[in-house]
Amino acid sequence: MLSLVIPKGSLERATVDLFDAADLTVRRSSDRDYHAIIDDPRIDRVRFLRPQEIPSYVEQGLFDFGITGRDWITETGADVASLGELQYSKATSDPVRVVLAVPAAKPWQTAEDLPDGVRISTEFPSLTRSYLEEHGVKAVVIPSYGATEAKVPDIVDAIVDLTETGASLVRNGLRILDTLLTSYTELIANHDAFADPVKRDAMEDIALLLRGAISARGNVLLKLNVGAAELAAVTGILPAMSSPTITSLALGGMHAVEAVVPKRGVNTLIPALKAAGGRDILEIPISKIVE
Repeated sequence: MLSLVIPKGSLERATVDLFDAADLTVRRSSDRDYHAIIDDPRIDRVRFLRPQEIPSYVEQGLFDFGITGRDWITETGADVASLGELQYSKATSDPVRVVLAVPAAKPWQTAEDLPDGVRISTEFPSLTRSYLEEHGVKAVVIPSYGATEAKVPDIVDAIVDLTETGASLVRNGLRILDTLLTSYTELIANHDAFADPVKRDAMEDIALLLRGAISARGNVLLKLNVGAAELAAVTGILPAMSSPTITSLALGGMHAVEAVVPKRGVNTLIPALKAAGGRDILEIPISKIVE
């Protein structure tokens, strides 16, 4: 029914892992194979392509839907429907940023400080030119096809590049002057495919599963039993997503308590629950949270 395109490159592993967590496991003969299958009746064709190509191919109808970054949607100007952000990136759940970076030793503090004729290398020439025009900067924009950071200062004076944490820029003697765009990964669709009710429902089902898998990350389900006298003390220290689920047990005066809590900190939470009167404590992994 649906044709799907998945990003090749830096987002590839994180995307494949996300689909696996959503019970939409991507299968292919090797990591170098650009063709894949997903054992789901809603998806009949899967391809891996560079994320910068995906918006245009989805716009043209070569694929019904796909995953790419808001940065590449903006850079290409592709007219696509959005099924919403998927809050994950290469290494974290934080968005990536398209930034203007300059050598740390340069005195420039804003874009307006850049001298006329400044040479800027970037994989985002359209986005960069729009930004420079907006700030009145007369620059030479040089398209980059990788290793952008390595071109300063011998080849260019500054760069516009993607960063997730900024650590790589610092290692290369650069500092961020400004942020042009903050970009999450996004699920996009061809307008004609999205207008088809059957295809739209199928795409929204897939989006629901992916968002559920993202929501579950970093959380676990805690289950425990507690006596009536200790119930308030136990529930008072549970950092639940919402009110804990409390069920009276057949054994008089006992209650079962369930709560979704962050995985981080559970190593101190479980002993605290035990000390407060909790017993039979279970920690259970969660694969999806659908709100």
